[in-house]
Amino acid sequence: MENTPSKHTSSSPEATYPPQAPSSSPPPSPIITHHPARLSGSFPVTGIVHSAASGAHYSGGSVMESAQHRTSSTSQAKPDDGNEHPDRKELMDALKELYCCRPTIEIFERWWDPNAVFEDPLANAHGFDQYAPQWFGMPRIFSKSETLSARIMSSTRSPNRLIYSQQQEYIVRYTGSKKVIDSVVEVDLNEDDKITHMVEKWGGNDPPSGYIANLLRGMNTRVIPWLVKIPKH
Repeated sequence: MENTPSKHTSSSPEATYPPQAPSSSPPPSPIITHHPARLSGSFPVTGIVHSAASGAHYSGGSVMESAQHRTSSTSQAKPDDGNEHPDRKELMDALKELYCCRPTIEIFERWWDPNAVFEDPLANAHGFDQYAPQWFGMPRIFSKSETLSARIMSSTRSPNRLIYSQQQEYIVRYTGSKKVIDSVVEVDLNEDDKITHMVEKWGGNDPPSGYIANLLRGMNTRVIPWLVKIPKH
């Protein structure tokens, strides 16, 4: 019996595409390969467990880099590690203590106005009785917190304002999971160098202002003072 040529015989490796098939047989159909779409960039991971820490769960630096570029371009201030602003060193050290889960009454007495406002996407705290529990509650949630980097982006005296970026690593108590947080912190101060308004921006973005977001922020701000007791002298 004669062997009948198969219609699906592969072309020679030297053949060009499309293959030059004899006129008596149709050319093979082109093979279409579908590749899955790729998503580039990093995505923030947020959670209510970090409400007391006043920050955003975020992996990667692209958003922070763009935020630094926007702020430096408007203020014409070169980011630095604090050495170019020795007058802000004590303030930066005090804020570092807060973010490293080491709050004290002395820090608030020295650096915070009693009527100051603290904002982030999970809280909108007005006055000592609301903003202090946000910080004193952090050691309950995190067994350790470490500042990986902090860079002053802008420091002015008129207005009296400090803007800096920071990267903070938190270790969640009981689970041991790590959370790295990138944020831009804007601090307004009065003539006595006491904080009157502080905003932490997750990934350099303003806190949400929608109805639902404001409702949740308000609830969070009111609930935490019930759960956290502020130590006395």
